[in-house]
Amino acid sequence: MVSSEGLSGSTPPVAVPVEQYGVTKPISMAGPTEADIQRSRELEKFLVEAGLYDSEEETAKREEVLGRIQDIVTDWVKQLTRLRGYTGQMVEDAKAVILTFGSYRLGVHGPGSDVDTLCVGPSYVNREEDFFFVLHNILAEREEVTELQPVPDAHVPVMKFKFDGISIDLLYASISLLVVPQDLDISDVSVLYNVDEPTVRSLNGCRVADQILKLVPNAEHFRTTLRCLKFWAKRRGVYSNVTGFLGGVNWALLVARVCQLYPNAVPIMLVSRFFRVFTQWRWPNPVMLCAIEEDELGFSVWDPRKNPRDRTHLMPIITPAYPCMNSSYNVSASTLRVMTEQLKYGNNICEEIQLNRVKWSALFEPYLFFESYKNYLQVDVVAADANDLRAWKGWVESRLRQLTLMIERVTYGKLQCHPYPHEYVDASKPCACCAFFMGLQRKQGEIVQEGQQFDIRGSVDEFRHSVSMYMYWKPGMEIHVSHIRRKQLPAYVLPDGYKHPRNPRVTPHHQSDKLSHNNHIACTESGGKCLKRKKDPEGENSEHSKPEKRLNLDGSESVSPEIISCELSRMSSGCSTSDLDEMNGVAEGNASSNFSTISSCSNEDIGNESSEGSNGGDNGSIEGSTIPASSRSDSCDADSKSSLEDEHADHNRVFEDGLQKELEPNAAVGVVLKSMNEADSETVQNTVIRLNLTSTA
Repeated sequence: MVSSEGLSGSTPPVAVPVEQYGVTKPISMAGPTEADIQRSRELEKFLVEAGLYDSEEETAKREEVLGRIQDIVTDWVKQLTRLRGYTGQMVEDAKAVILTFGSYRLGVHGPGSDVDTLCVGPSYVNREEDFFFVLHNILAEREEVTELQPVPDAHVPVMKFKFDGISIDLLYASISLLVVPQDLDISDVSVLYNVDEPTVRSLNGCRVADQILKLVPNAEHFRTTLRCLKFWAKRRGVYSNVTGFLGGVNWALLVARVCQLYPNAVPIMLVSRFFRVFTQWRWPNPVMLCAIEEDELGFSVWDPRKNPRDRTHLMPIITPAYPCMNSSYNVSASTLRVMTEQLKYGNNICEEIQLNRVKWSALFEPYLFFESYKNYLQVDVVAADANDLRAWKGWVESRLRQLTLMIERVTYGKLQCHPYPHEYVDASKPCACCAFFMGLQRKQGEIVQEGQQFDIRGSVDEFRHSVSMYMYWKPGMEIHVSHIRRKQLPAYVLPDGYKHPRNPRVTPHHQSDKLSHNNHIACTESGGKCLKRKKDPEGENSEHSKPEKRLNLDGSESVSPEIISCELSRMSSGCSTSDLDEMNGVAEGNASSNFSTISSCSNEDIGNESSEGSNGGDNGSIEGSTIPASSRSDSCDADSKSSLEDEHADHNRVFEDGLQKELEPNAAVGVVLKSMNEADSETVQNTVIRLNLTSTA
């Protein structure tokens, strides 16, 4: 409190030091205005109405379930202690401790979300046999446990299951103590003594969550802001660590950093500052909540000066607990591009909200993925039953990131992939199956050379081979990779039977989603049991399906090229993309047969046209053999289905070019297009899938 002498000016004022949170001083110490406080209340009300908070009943049920799991693991450790001949006193003292991490520990969990849990046990209880075999069997015998799925070979070994309807992800860490204390301090570095790397990764979840809460100025403001941004990320399709986007811990670290930069801000201010900061962030500069510390324990920490692999990371977000790691190593050039564009979208909407031009609901408009591209890869996943599908689809989804990296590598980043982090199920199919989708487009602003071609069949073969190496493969586990056009999208991926628009309308809120230019894509899939496509009215199996005329965004017509099909061997599988700078054309024909097919079509690149991120290498190594090989089988029958200064770029422009003349492939496997106005074809003797890029001159 300032004295009267201070007010009279007799004593010079003493400068109050600015408290520093994190590795830099705050950007602003400003607090909220009355309008900010009011808008924050409106935001919190919106989040409640959106159902993002647990009810009291569900909160109580989660606590009950965690208590019962604690009892189970304690009995499990006592049983093993007795079997291994320890004394009665040791048996009595033996215990395991259940800790939580992730959204539950941070206090931002919501209805239906899983509970990330860690079981910490004594040194003589191991993960391989005791956890994944003995405890697994104990859980399997309990009626309240369903959907039990052990994943011992994951980067962080985990056992997934539902306990009385509550989803649980259970990790195990054996620490170098004979008796685990009930009040174990997981943040103490001593828990890392004499443990292996998987144990360190298992312990890191709890340690990181605790550090985040310690490093933010106001935990409640952090929680509200994080709830909001997690909801936004899910609605905009950028919430998935496994697919190459960001997961829960990544978003938590980004939000925590913004809280440090604006320590007196309320949630409404933090949300808008979040988009402002990360729209302008110069990746790959790392996001850190504290300085990276090295310890005598010798574990590797993130350091691009020492570790060559760390130099390839495109969007490093560093965990604050020792050993500090990059939590976002999965991010690729393509997924960074998508996230950069979505952050710009969020920043634009927040500016509109602050001007009272739109409501909060505008920020959470779902991303229209199936209107944003004209060409897609569809990955159908099939298994013998629901239990097998649960494990199989998890494995396939974890490999989709590798497919993105492979295509980026083979096309030198000129073909961009947008893996969508959602699975879709066709309820009308009797077999256990689901599908994943990936949007394809040419890199914006790329100088196209006449006749330039790319073959990505090998990338798809490599992906299939990687998937086929699944350790727990069973008969009936199959995948099918195919190219489809937007008009061929199956009805079950569209909301409420929504029909494909013939003349999509660009609304103000989606202008940043709807920049367009065109590509051509050609794909093949191996024979065997291929998924049957929906029949074309003109006849899908004809050599030359009739091209359809459709209206472009500007009202002009464009003609789609023909579908070319041929028989390939069962060993060939893949896709290729032909990239033509022509205006919106959607092919009417469908590509299907029990053999491999090649289909050519226009690619309408609507949305996600961002300034390019770094192309400096892969995000980690590509797993699996580089020798193309087929998987065990294809599938059962089913229906097909940053420059920073440019952040305010004109999102209204549309790339217009002339119409492509109808192709006369003459039963060709591949087509080379020489110019926009004169499309000649030549027969390709080998079964090669090609990406053709033509100049716009």
